[in-house]
Amino acid sequence: MTAATAWTILGSPGLVDEVPAKPAPTPPAVPPKPVSVTVEQGQGVIEIGDALEEAGVISSAIQFRVLVALLGYDRMLQAGDYELEPDMPALKVVYRMRRGIISPNFVTVVEGWRLEQIADALDEQGIISREDFLDAAVAGNFDGFDFLDRLGPQTPLEGYLLPATYFYRRDDKAEDVIRQMLEAMDRSFTPELRREALDAGLTMHGALTLASIIEREAQVAEERPIMAQVFLKRLRLGRPLEADPTVQYAVAEDAASVEEFGYWKPELTTEDLAVNSPYNTYRYGGLPPGPIAAPRMDSILAVIHPAQTNYLFFVAKPDGSHAFAETFEEHEQNIEEFQP
Repeated sequence: MTAATAWTILGSPGLVDEVPAKPAPTPPAVPPKPVSVTVEQGQGVIEIGDALEEAGVISSAIQFRVLVALLGYDRMLQAGDYELEPDMPALKVVYRMRRGIISPNFVTVVEGWRLEQIADALDEQGIISREDFLDAAVAGNFDGFDFLDRLGPQTPLEGYLLPATYFYRRDDKAEDVIRQMLEAMDRSFTPELRREALDAGLTMHGALTLASIIEREAQVAEERPIMAQVFLKRLRLGRPLEADPTVQYAVAEDAASVEEFGYWKPELTTEDLAVNSPYNTYRYGGLPPGPIAAPRMDSILAVIHPAQTNYLFFVAKPDGSHAFAETFEEHEQNIEEFQP
């Protein structure tokens, strides 16, 4: 065997059985530093485009203006403090401003959530710590909202944060995110609706309290106004509401119960129904001290515009709908039929 042949068969000296070196891992991409651009109410497209180009968000203010004109968005760009990125496609910026999406980061407040559930969602997404949110979510931390004026400064904002999807900037604090939610409630629960509630004998606080109970009770949209009528009639007659969600709310004040059953214990026991809490509407008459969850506008409107019926009772069916009754005898029959 020649030296050349041996080289070919065995490989180069010193490299036999060696494992090729692994390439060095690619370091994770560093996200670009956000760029803040403020769009004032009534600001023109030319001025907005120039500000975006100057900030390095887009390469051409002229292209931005042309896109806005072609899409017919000339008077539709929404005001706000936008968190953008360098060298973004102009079309993406146009769409963001048309929809008022101030940031690509968002969190959704789900209908029927308690404050603690909102806090958990924010904490899990790394937006705001649970403790910071709950510490900030009291009435005294926010001015400019007249519907908070009658609440004590340490009153939690339970029920006052409207369910919706909210966009947040990376440097937003708990107060910034909560203010967005209060502003959404202020826009939706209008002064006209507040006057209608007062005409019906309910303050905004009372309307939100009753709406939050309906939010946790109703699974069928059409039943919300009927439930509102039932509860309002029971209040007028001085009868206790006897609403299970209020007991679930009271029971969840016990951390051990939350650990075992979650915030909304699905099966209430006789002992639960006897819990001594002002939120237990089996033991105490009238409305509980405040909302128990975040109600959607449909539940709020149901309270302000209840159905015109004579029902006084209802019981859940297996499919999530409810059987309504005018008399206790009818109610007992419904219980026997649907909850034997």
